[in-house]
Amino acid sequence: MSLDPRLVAVLACPVDKGPLYYLGDEGGLYNPRLRRRYLVRDGIPVMLPDEAEDVPADDAEALDARIASGELAPTFAA
Repeated sequence: MSLDPRLVAVLACPVDKGPLYYLGDEGGLYNPRLRRRYLVRDGIPVMLPDEAEDVPADDAEALDARIASGELAPTFAA
């Protein structure tokens, strides 16, 4: 089950209030500025700062490259 695009379009990081990048339900929502990921559980994004996961440097670099290539789009324009 993927998130409704209308919901994704309004999601922001609860810490820095910036846009996120939706990686699908398995990947969650990624914040490249903080290199943190918010998981999606049972189709519901868990947007609690204490529940966010740090993304390892190698994984973050790969995600940043996907963002730079245009493969991933932000949840909204900053």
